[in-house]
Amino acid sequence: MLRDEPIPDEQLRRIDENVRGNWPTGEAVDFEEAIAFHESLPASKRFADVLESADKPLLQPRAGVPRLDEQIELLEHLQNAGQADLLPTTIDSYTRDNEYEKAQQGLNDARENGGDTLNGFPAVNHGVEGCRELIEALDAPIEVRHGTPDARLLAAITFAGGFQSFEGGPISYNIPYTKEHDLEATIRHWQYVDRLAGAYTERGVRINREPFGPLTGTLVPPCIAIAVMVIEGMLAATQGVRSITLGYGQVGNLVQDVAALHALRSLGEEYLGDDVAVTTVFHEWMGGFPPDEARANGVIGLGGMTAAVAQPDKVITKSPQEFQGVPTKEANAAGLRTTRQLVDMVIEQNVQLVGVDRELNLIQKASRELIEEVLAQGDGDVAQGTLAAFDSGALDVPFAPSDSAKGDVLPARDDDGRIRIFEFADLALSDDVKEIHGNRLDSRASTEGRDQTFRMVADDVDAISDGKLIGRPQGDD
Repeated sequence: MLRDEPIPDEQLRRIDENVRGNWPTGEAVDFEEAIAFHESLPASKRFADVLESADKPLLQPRAGVPRLDEQIELLEHLQNAGQADLLPTTIDSYTRDNEYEKAQQGLNDARENGGDTLNGFPAVNHGVEGCRELIEALDAPIEVRHGTPDARLLAAITFAGGFQSFEGGPISYNIPYTKEHDLEATIRHWQYVDRLAGAYTERGVRINREPFGPLTGTLVPPCIAIAVMVIEGMLAATQGVRSITLGYGQVGNLVQDVAALHALRSLGEEYLGDDVAVTTVFHEWMGGFPPDEARANGVIGLGGMTAAVAQPDKVITKSPQEFQGVPTKEANAAGLRTTRQLVDMVIEQNVQLVGVDRELNLIQKASRELIEEVLAQGDGDVAQGTLAAFDSGALDVPFAPSDSAKGDVLPARDDDGRIRIFEFADLALSDDVKEIHGNRLDSRASTEGRDQTFRMVADDVDAISDGKLIGRPQGDD
């Protein structure tokens, strides 16, 4: 039976041997030798230490291409021209689906013919040696960013290869990403990832773990995002992880985003305790972008403003070419510089926003209700409570493709553009929280002269790409 308990050392070794047999590069993983390699790295490449000691938000983009030499070139450009503080290695989709043979074919084609035959870096195929060459080539710390429900082999190889930060989690890389992956199996797989990170940590190599905060990236109510982050943080802490970065995706209302980031930090520290160093990461807008670069820069600028006021530990930046798909390295670097300009201009101004405290209290109350329901349904066991809560709908994520979630919760913006819950379904929130959300949506409906309907939800999904925050009715529509 799945339990929220540390994996015993002998069981970890058995799982590790089995996992490393899934692709030939797994044979090169040697834990003791990997510890020695990590210890040889300079302080400037120790991800957790750099992140936790920063005195202002650090900036990190997304970036990944198949060939090692081109990945190095790309990250060097983002490091130098973009002035990124932290660097990513975004993993390709075949690796995310554990299709290493297809990833190898794509890598071979890229080596022979050039071009981006994969949409990311196939770290499993490059193996420990390739990962270390990448780590050694750059000055800044590098994180693995992916989207993999079963990331066990990816973790084993990249940890041994020198990476000290690893994104994702059993909920945030299942519910928003896949349809048929079983949530119980995914939690088991991520228990191995976190226990392996914990084993490195116990040997003095602190592996930073970062649950994926934006979830589906589409109008996610802050209380749901925060509850999932704290739950994944607790699951990781059980396995010995001691550096956890909790994520949150921008919703676009400045007051709500600032309040949510403050709530994320406070609840993370409350539930994860003194043994865990809790940091926060803010993802700039994850929804649809405007179709031209000038307006896209406006969206990025709002993200930079939000980061300057809320002061998370890290910001994941976007580029002005988001609408087009994968950006050029120049556009990616431009997004970094745009964000840095906004952060540096605003951060020393001590901006005080009216309404943050009230929104903070509401978000904390709702988030805590969801977290406590998970604990109650599991009789204190986070893993069992997570399964039960998603099965009952007490915890849910809007627009989720996963069969493991009800997907019945629907969000919409209120008259100020803050995300409220339009359809609660079985979400475990109290009547007074529901009343506040309902009243706020009633106010918007009154302003627009229409009833609360699903049309409000649909209008809001496309609003920012259409140049607005709230999907107001236009003309006779």
